[in-house]
Amino acid sequence: MRTEASTEPLSPSAPPASVRVIASAQSWVEGEAVRQLEAMARLPGMTLAVGLPDLHPGKGAPVGAAFLSEGFFYPYLVGSDIGCGMGLWNVDLLARKAKPERWAGKLDLEGPWAGDTEGFLQEHGVKSSGFEAALGTVGGGNHFAELQRVDAVHDAPAFAALGLSAERLLLLAHSGSRGLGEAILRAHVDRHAAGGLADDSPEAEAYLARHDHAVAWGRANRALVARRMLDGIGATGQRVLDVCHNSVTPRRDAARTQWLHRKGAAPSDEGPVVIPGSRGALSYLVVPTGEGLVSAHSLAHGAGRKWTRSAARDRMRERFTAEALTRTSFKSHVVCEDRDLLFEEAPPAYKPIDRVVTDLVEAGLVRVVATLAPVLTYKTRARQE
Repeated sequence: MRTEASTEPLSPSAPPASVRVIASAQSWVEGEAVRQLEAMARLPGMTLAVGLPDLHPGKGAPVGAAFLSEGFFYPYLVGSDIGCGMGLWNVDLLARKAKPERWAGKLDLEGPWAGDTEGFLQEHGVKSSGFEAALGTVGGGNHFAELQRVDAVHDAPAFAALGLSAERLLLLAHSGSRGLGEAILRAHVDRHAAGGLADDSPEAEAYLARHDHAVAWGRANRALVARRMLDGIGATGQRVLDVCHNSVTPRRDAARTQWLHRKGAAPSDEGPVVIPGSRGALSYLVVPTGEGLVSAHSLAHGAGRKWTRSAARDRMRERFTAEALTRTSFKSHVVCEDRDLLFEEAPPAYKPIDRVVTDLVEAGLVRVVATLAPVLTYKTRARQE
């Protein structure tokens, strides 16, 4: 773990916030990401800022980070994709019967779902948002739905306790609240810019109600993404876990209430988590361990970007054709008909996931249960005009 430091206090009466980066000397963490982490730690009310091994620069605030504050919380730190997270499904299909090339040719998760979205939301206890046309869609950026096979089991009892079988496929869905979260953040920024909210204010209460709705809507969205994906391959599945990595939540004890912001940080206090690599790398199913406060009760949510999107586009176009990037070293298939996105999300644009997870293991934060290999990664079909 890298050295912990304290920021200069914002005012003589404000205690300094601790800044901690959980990453080994072998991990590459961009200086700009650390500078962003330190800047956020200087916000009023901040008590702790933690960068995980996947830490990388974001739009004003770093991704792969968790923050604790008192008296104030900051919607800007959560970002526009409120409720973004990952769900894992146990698929009733043997991995040896996978037909990735055939599935890649016919899967289509674009556009509104043809089913009863209102009824689906009611089943999941979620009210409508006005963004139901996007319900059951993956979205852009680093979002995906990926069929996976079990590469290796490292903790057989923990693996079996989750009801998993090494012979069956799994489905990992990574998506969020789509336009709903963006609209919520835009409304806040229009009025408060990047400023925070006093936690006893009416504005804070109103934001938290909208935030919690987006978190629930995002979880339902992942469930419908999984359903559409499984319907497309003629299979069914059972959800094993679902965790959110973009949120702000209260942590209360007898003495105080703190606000835990996660921006691209998986929870370490909700059971097992999948930490995916790029579409051309393994994903890790892990069980959180250790004392949660060290890492602000959070874990890495993925590998973390190594290159910016523009740099990835330029570098990958020099080295690969678009067609070459629809296959990986695991012989898995990639459905991504947005050429820019195909280059932006190429595996070399991400940090090595093995190093990220090793850092978490060495910090005493996780135990690896299994590694999962990609079979078919769905990003997007071409958009029809």
